[in-house]
Amino acid sequence: MAHRRCAGRTHHPQARSRALLRSAGSGGIGPHRHAVRHPRPGVRPHPGTRGRTGLPAVPVPEVEPARGVARRPRRRPRPRDQREHHVQRALDDRVQAHIHAFRRDLGSRHRRAAVLAGDARTREDRGAVLVRGRPHGGRVTPAHAPAPGAVHVRARGWGWRHAGRRAFAARHLDLDIQAGERVLLLGASGAGKSTVLHGLAGVLGSSDEGEQEGELLLDDAAPAAARGRAGLVLQDPETQVVLARVGDEVAFAAENLAVPRDEIWQRVGRALDDVGLDLPLDHPTTALSGGQKQRLALAAVLAMEPGLLLLDEPTANLDPDGVLEVRDAVVRVLERTGATLVVVEHRVAVWADVVDRVIVLDAGGGVLADGAPAAVLGQERTRDRLAAAGVWVPGWQPPVGGPLPGTGGEVLLSSRDLTVARTKRGPAAVEGLRLEVRTAEALSITGPNGAGKSTAALTLGGLLRPRSGRLDASETLAGTAGTDPFRWRSSQLVQRIGTVFQEPEHQFLTATVSEELEFGPRRVGGNDDPRRTADIAERLRLTHLLEANPFTLSGGEKRRLSVATMLATAPRILILDEPTFGQDAGTWAELVTLLRELIHDGVAVLSVTHDTEYIAELGGATLRIADGAGRLVAQ
Repeated sequence: MAHRRCAGRTHHPQARSRALLRSAGSGGIGPHRHAVRHPRPGVRPHPGTRGRTGLPAVPVPEVEPARGVARRPRRRPRPRDQREHHVQRALDDRVQAHIHAFRRDLGSRHRRAAVLAGDARTREDRGAVLVRGRPHGGRVTPAHAPAPGAVHVRARGWGWRHAGRRAFAARHLDLDIQAGERVLLLGASGAGKSTVLHGLAGVLGSSDEGEQEGELLLDDAAPAAARGRAGLVLQDPETQVVLARVGDEVAFAAENLAVPRDEIWQRVGRALDDVGLDLPLDHPTTALSGGQKQRLALAAVLAMEPGLLLLDEPTANLDPDGVLEVRDAVVRVLERTGATLVVVEHRVAVWADVVDRVIVLDAGGGVLADGAPAAVLGQERTRDRLAAAGVWVPGWQPPVGGPLPGTGGEVLLSSRDLTVARTKRGPAAVEGLRLEVRTAEALSITGPNGAGKSTAALTLGGLLRPRSGRLDASETLAGTAGTDPFRWRSSQLVQRIGTVFQEPEHQFLTATVSEELEFGPRRVGGNDDPRRTADIAERLRLTHLLEANPFTLSGGEKRRLSVATMLATAPRILILDEPTFGQDAGTWAELVTLLRELIHDGVAVLSVTHDTEYIAELGGATLRIADGAGRLVAQ
């Protein structure tokens, strides 16, 4: 019912309202009832598109106006505002209508009702495909499910250039990868390995995000039209985890491929077991370490059972035992599905016995070497060329310069019975931590994934509040700032302790590499020396990228930039979380040489790492964290 002039008073609950409702206020007087008469003796809705949808005529009796004073409504214990009541009822009706429509569209009213559902494959027209519902409201399966099997890859003169960049990230690529073949893709940092994987996965974007040349096909189809057949594990797992619980994250991709529900959870359990992630399905993904997130991202892709498996440094953040577990998990999936594999790794020895073929990309474009692992990695002439290009050849380690590490000097930072945790109410990551950070000394923190190494590093860096215990800065380090690093202002902290995060992108604040290098010194003042930043950029091979956007760099380039931004502020203590991640042999040696020079100049370098060669070259002390406690195992 509607009445245009319901109640003129602005304070009336039905003022300016089109609907007439009875007042439910305590002691209030409801408005008079009004006569309502339909012009016809009955009401019949317009017939629908299907038969037998009309309703019989229902006579509507005339409502006479009330005589005398309107009847008082019954008192209610908790009066509700009339507008709120009206809105709530409307919302309830709308929800029920949506539920009814959803049940109707699912065909639950009849076992032969047709259902419209998206095909698991991505087609050019992206239209819906007619599928038939199973009897008794069961699961629905596509009528034309994608045929399982390996994918054939073909590239002809293919290349890609990111928007705003002068040079191509990858160019002049000509290759054929047969269905079911296992390929190890090598090359120097920045040669375009990740770009090739992103191109094969169909995630490079439109012409607004870059320029493509040549042809890249998966079984004679563009990668964007075959996304359901390729599974990609990104170089940074932080960007790939999207859901809040471990089980949901692994099941998400399989759900998008219309895998039956019972089979999805079988795949989830099998994938988590394969990668060695022994956690409850409802475990929060935000509580995972970097290495655990890397295992989780791989498990989600393995649960898809794709025809093309693309892995971008899947073991970079894992401890030595985890590296072998992940490699063996990939092999088991390949043997079960027969999928094609393209894996990018700087450390070759782990995958050399698993793959059928090694392809080395040239930094200037094209292919530098292509053949069986023994032919590419075993011949002396080829090995020399690969070593010169920065490839980690098995049995060879790049020479490192700089002065030899010496003994430590004055204590800058010390902890006693320190307990660290990510959150206030969460479980403690490490308890009873005792250590000393000294000038002119390296301290390396090792341990299995999830042991709390990164949490300990962030606490020592003054970025997390200690749960209990003591963390004290010496007078030499603190000056007038106080002895508790967590209470220092940002400008005070960055001059004294510089921390490089495990995820480089979390540190980028500007639009170009040059601005990123200059940002820290300008903020703190006193260290704004263009020659210093230029020297750091040259040492870490960033000079040719000064005008590039930091977020378009390769994984190894992002890592070098994050280290360079901290070095630019000249801190007394430098904390590095996985500093050699994504580095080829050349940049690894240059980074180690630079750190040895800093240690010789009196800087304290604390590293969280699994890289045993890196630890050996820097020397110093080693702290192993395991089972919730830290123990100094080497000095």
